[in-house]
Amino acid sequence: MSDSFSTSTTLDVNGKSYHIRSLAKLGERFDIKRLPYSMKILLENLLRQEDGLNVTSKEIEAVANWEAKKEPDTEISFMPARVVLQDFTGVPCVVDLAAMRDAMVKLGGDPTLINPLSPAELVIDHSVQVDDYGHANSLDINGQIEFKRNQERYSFLRWGQKALNNFKVVPPNTGIVHQVNLENLARVVMTEEKNGEWFAFPDTVFGTDSHTTMINGLGVLGWGVGGIEAEAAMLGQPSSMLIPQVVGFELRGKLPEGATATDLVLTVTQMLRKHGVVGKFVEFFGEGLEHLPLADRATIANMAPEYGATCGIFPIDKESLNYLRLSGRPEELITLVEAYARVQGMWHEAGHAHAEYSATLQLDMASVKPSLAGPKRPQDRVLLEDVKKNYQEAVLELTHARHPKTPAEDRFANEGGGTAVGNEAVNPSPVSKCEVNGEAFDLRDGAVVIAAITSCTNTSNPAVMLAAGLLARNAAAKGLKAQPWVKTSLGPGSLVVTDYLKKAGLLTELEKLGFFLVGYGCTTCIGNSGPLLPEISKGIADGELAVASVLSGNRNFEGRVHAEVKMNYLASPPLVVAYAIAGTVNIDMTTQPLGIGSDGTPVFLKDIWPSNKEIGDFIAKTIGPEMFKQNYAHVFAGDSRWNQIASPDGDIYQWEDASTYIKNPPYFDGMSLEIGKIEDIHSARVLGLFGDSITTDHISPAGNIKKDSPAGKYLIGRGVEPVDFNSYGSRRGNDDVMVRGTFANIRIKNRMLGGEEGGNTIHYPSGDKLAIYDAAIRYQHDKVPLVVIAGKEYGTGSSRDWAAKGTMLLGVKAVIAESFERIHRSNLVGMGVLPLSFLPGENAQSLGLIGDEVFEIAGLHDGAAKQVEIVATGSAGEKRFTVQVLLLTPKEVVYYRHGGILPYVLRQLAKSPSDAAGKAA
Repeated sequence: MSDSFSTSTTLDVNGKSYHIRSLAKLGERFDIKRLPYSMKILLENLLRQEDGLNVTSKEIEAVANWEAKKEPDTEISFMPARVVLQDFTGVPCVVDLAAMRDAMVKLGGDPTLINPLSPAELVIDHSVQVDDYGHANSLDINGQIEFKRNQERYSFLRWGQKALNNFKVVPPNTGIVHQVNLENLARVVMTEEKNGEWFAFPDTVFGTDSHTTMINGLGVLGWGVGGIEAEAAMLGQPSSMLIPQVVGFELRGKLPEGATATDLVLTVTQMLRKHGVVGKFVEFFGEGLEHLPLADRATIANMAPEYGATCGIFPIDKESLNYLRLSGRPEELITLVEAYARVQGMWHEAGHAHAEYSATLQLDMASVKPSLAGPKRPQDRVLLEDVKKNYQEAVLELTHARHPKTPAEDRFANEGGGTAVGNEAVNPSPVSKCEVNGEAFDLRDGAVVIAAITSCTNTSNPAVMLAAGLLARNAAAKGLKAQPWVKTSLGPGSLVVTDYLKKAGLLTELEKLGFFLVGYGCTTCIGNSGPLLPEISKGIADGELAVASVLSGNRNFEGRVHAEVKMNYLASPPLVVAYAIAGTVNIDMTTQPLGIGSDGTPVFLKDIWPSNKEIGDFIAKTIGPEMFKQNYAHVFAGDSRWNQIASPDGDIYQWEDASTYIKNPPYFDGMSLEIGKIEDIHSARVLGLFGDSITTDHISPAGNIKKDSPAGKYLIGRGVEPVDFNSYGSRRGNDDVMVRGTFANIRIKNRMLGGEEGGNTIHYPSGDKLAIYDAAIRYQHDKVPLVVIAGKEYGTGSSRDWAAKGTMLLGVKAVIAESFERIHRSNLVGMGVLPLSFLPGENAQSLGLIGDEVFEIAGLHDGAAKQVEIVATGSAGEKRFTVQVLLLTPKEVVYYRHGGILPYVLRQLAKSPSDAAGKAA
């Protein structure tokens, strides 16, 4: 490695000498004290990776001379220290590595060169579903079903654990990847031994889940990437990025009584979405950090994807050290973290002058009020006092087709008491008569049919989890209980959570209200909410009801939580419990009672809400380092179920033709070592014409597979019964299933069909209405390339590699949108799909595009073009318009020319085995 600026020095800590790249030495030539914390981490990364090829002295100078207000236009290469995976995206990553080993053999190379070159840790947390709930055996029953469903996947991962170097697996029933990362995997400062010498450097991470940013709360720079980018990083490829702008967010004061970290993060999310931080770093600072526990910081950092930023980072300070000590990290590491942060100018002290920022926002945390977000986007914050109004506006829109003649002023004219759910006594709102376990009731619009304490965002936070337990205790003492139509579930983020809830005596209190443990995983937040009771499903269908879920998650996009639930609200864990008691979102909890107590008097939310002091006291007396040490002592070992799974041996995976979970993907079929030029796209047809906010959930759903969908028909044809379909997410290792699920979300609206819901399209020139997959296959048979057209924020949501992989396998050559979410745009490039954007002020509607056109996209000039003209000819005549080519860096042009990142990496390794072996060593 090069050292153009002579920054190599040593740091002596704990009786050991560490080689570091000194920012202080660099500061003798550049004014780096003014740089944000996150920029200093990028700068150190460049200093350490400087090789004159991937990283040059010019890149280091560009970051050292960073101009806060300048629009990003300078490319740098970033190499994370490690990669963290979850199983939905991790399984296809390992599938791709196994496929690359096969392809390497065919290209005449050494397959054992295909390994992660830096630590890669996979946490199995996305596979458990809430099949069973509401009793003490639910955890065990769901675990049994999980292992039965996922036997093939887990066997494959165990093969990967044995065959691949630098790859570890955290087995099921341990926790959610981001919480395990926070509580155990993160190092904050990494150490590495080379040839008998020790090196120290910042912990940085890429994750195959967009909420990897949660670790930013601990001062670790990292963000979510697509699986293909993660694989490239594992294979030693730096990630090309533009030097970002950094938005400073100053926090003042402290949270008031009754407000939670969830309320704070929803407020922050709304503010940053309004400001606009897509593609930018967000960095938190200010005297308010003194009053913000690490868990609250992690909660805010977790939701960086929801406010649109690449990361939302907090600096290292005394609270960081407190958390490392609390979570049982070795004292030697804690000493090293402090010494390293101080010597590198990365230590935060309240009252010190803050860094230069591209823009600055302020929030007095004392102004935060109890809030939810919904009914279908996490950035749409709603004050608790306004939820009833928000619901009523939403349900009017949802049910307009059902009651087109019902005036808004009549629909909610008659509210009030009674035992019915939702719009009590409102006529003509439909009513479904239901009975569960001998208890009869009326089901109406607005009924909360799912109340789930779940997801990494909030179950990492002891304050909100203990608050939920205390509220449940207080409610049970007054004789309140969850309504019978509510599916209740508790999915903690780690085993530690269960321990402190038990120690506090609050787990049994939650169980009194139906919140029994269902599993340690993401569950409801990713659509693994499991089936509703048949009686409830029938009631919803019979009345065409617009029902709701309330969950302590981070995502509530259409069709994500449950196919039968049209409105979804994000809330803090204690509010989840409160809404389970009320049983409806058609209530103002600030003025209306949740229910009637056992003494016959109304019980209001304020009557059972625990005080901040009580919550703090419970945290102090229940949580300590021993809990973490005990639960993470054997984190990679797994339970008896995991260790009983048989797995194959050998460097090359033996693919099973009969498997419907694991299949050798076709990415490298017919591949050679030679590459051609970037070709123009001729005579393309439109596969889908979509509006704004098309998410990766819309493009590549993770939930249930419908039996009459192309994926369902494929599985039935392979002898799989619908009861054993599992989810799209669990079958990401099989391209035949996943390509059939692409654009198959039941809520996606294709404007070629007038906006009707469902994954269908019009095939041209026949005019036939077909499932999108079936249309794509017909186009492929006729050798017709495809384009997808969309509006703003295309590809928001979870960073699903299959949203790009499936798009490519359908034959889509380009996506034309008003704007893209950062990760999805990058993923499209990584799979050889060209992202193009309309010019500002233009879109499909303004240009008169209706989807029957034939597209000519010419003038790409082997990737050199920044703009190209498109000619679209259809029934409305010829349309000519200019679009921007979103190949943003020279490296992205190279990837696109190769057909994606994986073919590029494979060619490099096959051509230069000695270089690859050197890197591996």
